[in-house]
Amino acid sequence: MSATHYDLLVLGAGPGGYVAAIRASQLGMKVGVIEKEALGGICLNWGCIPTKALLKSAQVFEYIQHAQDYGIQVKGAEADFDAVVKRSRGVANGMSKGIEFLFKKNKIDKIFGFGKLKTNTSLEVTAQDGSKQTYTAKNIIIATGGRARELPHVKVDGKKVIEYRKAMSLEKQPKKMIVMGSGAIGVEFAYFYQTMGTEVTIVEYLPRIVPNEDEDVSKELERHYKKLGMKIMTSAEVTAVDTAGTGVKVKVKTKKGEEVLEADVVLSAVGIATNLEGIGLEQVGVKTEKGKILVDDFYATNVPNVYAIGDIVHGPALAHVASAEGIICVEKLAGHHPEPLNYGNIPGCTYCSPEIASVGYTEKQAKEAGYEVKVGKFPFSASGKASAAGVKNGFVKVIYDAKYGEWLGAHMIGANVTEMIAEVVVARKLETTGEEVLKSVHPHPTMSEAIMEATADAYGEVIHM
Repeated sequence: MSATHYDLLVLGAGPGGYVAAIRASQLGMKVGVIEKEALGGICLNWGCIPTKALLKSAQVFEYIQHAQDYGIQVKGAEADFDAVVKRSRGVANGMSKGIEFLFKKNKIDKIFGFGKLKTNTSLEVTAQDGSKQTYTAKNIIIATGGRARELPHVKVDGKKVIEYRKAMSLEKQPKKMIVMGSGAIGVEFAYFYQTMGTEVTIVEYLPRIVPNEDEDVSKELERHYKKLGMKIMTSAEVTAVDTAGTGVKVKVKTKKGEEVLEADVVLSAVGIATNLEGIGLEQVGVKTEKGKILVDDFYATNVPNVYAIGDIVHGPALAHVASAEGIICVEKLAGHHPEPLNYGNIPGCTYCSPEIASVGYTEKQAKEAGYEVKVGKFPFSASGKASAAGVKNGFVKVIYDAKYGEWLGAHMIGANVTEMIAEVVVARKLETTGEEVLKSVHPHPTMSEAIMEATADAYGEVIHM
């Protein structure tokens, strides 16, 4: 086999691409990965990992500000914005180097440059110096991911109107910030900047913040954010942005009329757009629909030997989804018999404070789907561990099918709930019933007891509430 021919070429080294590459190598394939920027993609370099580092710094600062609640006196604590950003970048760089180690360990070739499909078994890679080289493979996986979506009337200039990449590497902390959009990215950065001392306003087009979550979760987060001092505007639309002055003026249309907000910077967090441009899809004939590549249950496109995973295909644009898709795809290529991914059992996590985690149906969705439901809810204010830890905000809400006990969904907001949601995902995968969850002894005192207690509430057997 020549140095430029592979069993598998992967276009993109994010959490979909690099995981697919490693699994393929484990299964005996000769693998090359084409990446134009850095190993780990957006997730490790500009998304999941560095944002969590920023949020941890904000959480530590918040703890220090409330140290007296724990009987500890701390005087003169200040947030060093530059040092916080520097730490975040250091964490990201360390993780990216970790992927380099994994590539060496698994004998995966990394090919830096911009890749473009020439045929269904070849890719042309343009290096930074403009030189081109063609690589061939039995199969190709496209994993080019996404980028920040830009509204036509709100142009990102990287100075006064920014997206998430710039938001985690600003040279100077703004005094006032307007956050457009209240999905995971929007509310995470809103928490970070508000806690660090920036005056934050969230503008959300839909009637409630974190609109994909259960309504009770949205209400709880809005209550907490207002307590932190944030201004929340829902059913509100940014109609114009004026960057001509020293700051930025934003026109916001609400039910009460138009309002003009002033700030130092606007963070546009209105979703993502897929990276499909210029990679040769049209030339090879790969079908797309509404900015997504069409694939089957094992991520094959309509073109033989060409596959696609991650943000560029149907399903939630989440790192853990891309990784799971990559593994399923290469295991199928290797002749294994993987199960198709169950998109109804994908956990979603938002790492603001309090954290949010959910999986499955919301209460409203379950009822609309025709289920008769048992709903249970347990507040962390009734949890001994939460009281001891001083993190009593939030709750666990569970939804079960009243007829068979099927666990239809769970929705949590509070400290460490992003760690707790995995219990629900595994239980749903194993088709565990509400009665079985209720009779599974949970350790005391823990935050996870709230899952059992919420289930007990659904079945009319709650003890501690």
